[in-house]
Amino acid sequence: MNRRIVIIGLDGVPYRLLKGLAEEDIMPNTGSIIKEGLFGKMQSSIPEVSSVAWSSLITGSNPAEHGIFGFTDLVSGTYRFCFPNFNNLKRPPFWNKIKGKSVIINVPSTYPVKKLNGIHISGFISPRVEKSVYPATLLPKLKELDYRVDVDSSKAHKSLELFLADLDRTLKARIKAFRYLWEEPWKIFMLVFTGTDRLMHFLWDAYEDKNHRYHQDFLSHFRQIDEVIGEIKSKIDKADLLIILSDHGFEELDKDIYINYLLKREGFLKLQDVREPTWSDIDHSTKAFALDPARIYLNLKDKYPRGTVEPEDKERILRDLKDLFNSLEIDNKKVIRNVYRKEEIYSGPLLEQAPDLVLVGNKGFNFKAAIKANKLADKGIFAGKHTQDDAFLLVKGDNKLNIPENPTVSDVVDIMKEYR
Repeated sequence: MNRRIVIIGLDGVPYRLLKGLAEEDIMPNTGSIIKEGLFGKMQSSIPEVSSVAWSSLITGSNPAEHGIFGFTDLVSGTYRFCFPNFNNLKRPPFWNKIKGKSVIINVPSTYPVKKLNGIHISGFISPRVEKSVYPATLLPKLKELDYRVDVDSSKAHKSLELFLADLDRTLKARIKAFRYLWEEPWKIFMLVFTGTDRLMHFLWDAYEDKNHRYHQDFLSHFRQIDEVIGEIKSKIDKADLLIILSDHGFEELDKDIYINYLLKREGFLKLQDVREPTWSDIDHSTKAFALDPARIYLNLKDKYPRGTVEPEDKERILRDLKDLFNSLEIDNKKVIRNVYRKEEIYSGPLLEQAPDLVLVGNKGFNFKAAIKANKLADKGIFAGKHTQDDAFLLVKGDNKLNIPENPTVSDVVDIMKEYR
C-alpha cells in the first residue's frame, strides 16, 4: 500500500489555544480531526526556541546529537557570534531517509536548502532567496505567486494594521504555494505556518481579550489555516498519516528578564570598562555568561580566550549559580521554574558544546541575554512569549501508532516509522 505522510506545523501554537479554537468552532476542520485522531500536549525542546525545537523535530534527536543549541552560538575558542544554519545540523532530517519524493515548505532553520529528492523551500531565517529554494527552477513560479519566506515583523513596530496586512498577504501566498506544489508527486508533504508565532508575539492579548480591537483579526488568521487543514484532509486517503503539531507553546508575557544583567549584578560577569561593551569586552574575572535566551556558560580556562574558571572550581560555581537562579523573585513571584544542568537534558557526542545550565521560566517571564542591558526586568512590544511544556501533537492514521505517553518534539520522527 502506498501510504503517504502529511505534516502540518503551526509554529508556537499552544495546546490550550488549539483546543479552545476547535471547541469554539473557529477551527471546525481541526476539531473533526481531534475527534478522530490522537490529540495531546507535547514537550518542546530546552530552550524552547524554534531553531532548537524544529531541528529536534526533523532529526528525532536532541541538541547534543544534532548540534543546534540556539539561534546564536559562539565560534569555538572565541567570544565571536555565529548563527548556526542547516549546514551545521549534524543529524540528517527525516526526509533524507524517505523512499520517495518530499515536498518541504517553510520549516524554520533549514536554510540554506540542500539537494533532495523533491522540493524544499526553507523557512525562517532565510536571508537569500536564491539559497532558499530547491530546485532553483521553482523561483520564477514562487515570485509569480508573491511567495515570501516570512512576515515583515518590523511593520508591527510602526503599525499593527500594517503588520496584520503583511501577515495576511504572507499567509495567502503560502496557501497558493501549497496548492501549486500539492500537485507534484510526493511521499511526504510538510507545510509549516510560521505567521502564527509572529501573531502571538505581538497580539497574544488580542486572543485573550474578546473585546480587543484585533480579536477578530487574530481569529481570522486561524480560520484561514483551518480551511487549509480541511482542504488537506479532503485530499488524503484514510491510509495516509496526518500529523499536525507545534514546536513550542505560548502564553502572556509579563516581563523580560535580562540574565546577563543579573550575572553582572551578582559578580559572575564582568566587562571591561568601555562605553559600549560588546562580547569581546568580557573580562578575565568573569565566571559565567549567558547566551539567548537563557543558556549559561562557564568561562572555562582553555576554552575561552579570557577563561579563568579552573576545573576544580566548576562544581562550586554551578551550585552558586543554581542557588542564585532558584532564589530570583520579582513582585513576589518566583521567576525561574527549572534550572537544568546539561547532563540532565542532553545526551550525545556534542555534550561538551552544550551550555552548562539552561533556564526555563515560570509563567509570564521571558529571558534575554543582551549584554548591554542596564536593568533586570522590562517589558517591550511583545505581548506573548514561548513556553516549553504545552506544544501540541495531533495524529491521525490507519493503524496503531507508537506515541509515547508524554511525547517530546524529538519523538515525532519515530511516530512516522510505520509509514516510511
